[in-house]
Amino acid sequence: MKKAEIGIIGGSGLYAMPGLTDVHEEKITTPFGDPSDAFILGELEGRKVAFLARHGRGHRLLPSELNFRANIYGMKMLGVERILSVSAVGSLKEEHKPTDFVMPDQFIDRTFARKSTFFGEGIVAHVAFGDPVCATVSSVFKKACDTVGVVGKSGGTYVCMEGPQFSTRAESNLYRSWGADVIGMTNLQEAKLAREAEICYATMAMVTDYDCWHEGHDDVTVDQIVAVMHQNATNAQKVVRAAVAALPQEKTCACGDALKYAILTDRKAIPAETKQRLDLLIGKYL
Repeated sequence: MKKAEIGIIGGSGLYAMPGLTDVHEEKITTPFGDPSDAFILGELEGRKVAFLARHGRGHRLLPSELNFRANIYGMKMLGVERILSVSAVGSLKEEHKPTDFVMPDQFIDRTFARKSTFFGEGIVAHVAFGDPVCATVSSVFKKACDTVGVVGKSGGTYVCMEGPQFSTRAESNLYRSWGADVIGMTNLQEAKLAREAEICYATMAMVTDYDCWHEGHDDVTVDQIVAVMHQNATNAQKVVRAAVAALPQEKTCACGDALKYAILTDRKAIPAETKQRLDLLIGKYL
């Protein structure tokens, strides 16, 4: 039985989802290991949702330590068809101010120590990723921002860096020269894996501060950033709730067929163990 239709991944500052009813926890083990934490299942605005704290409750996991594959595969095991991702970011443009929310539609990958695909070990698949987020989910995020009175901006480029250290000033200025909008450490792997899992995915990037390129950056205190994070988390809870209520029941995007022509390996050549591990993703194509 399908336990959830909408997944919510909460980032820095968003560790819980108030308003959930009929709440219970579910610990899941996937073929790729354990997710960041137990999934919190319940109902929100009449929809079945699964909430996951990306870094674990208590913020225990570095971005590089996250088991992205287990997190997304776990969502798939629960029956999730759409993921609303929320994360904290630094701004690379003056126009994106702290407490603004940005819905990026492009990514630049600056990570180097992460597993970003379910495939390999005897099976090759290449999904299209020119448009890396689901336009439907992203537009619902934008409308939800408008509904609750939060500054929400559609489009933009998210630089995904490895971390956990923040950028050097030279790197920050390089990303600005590329025209990038925000910088974070988590969302690209989620987007790649959600596409492979044929789950709609979009992220809402919550600006906490200007990255180190900004001349006033060194005057920003940790206390100020934490205060912004708390405000962002409160706003994000309202936006996510409005977004869940507004998500259309019908899907008109192509996310659910991402693997249709992606698997290149001769079906007879796929090892039995790999077939079994990926059955949830590829079974319908075999």
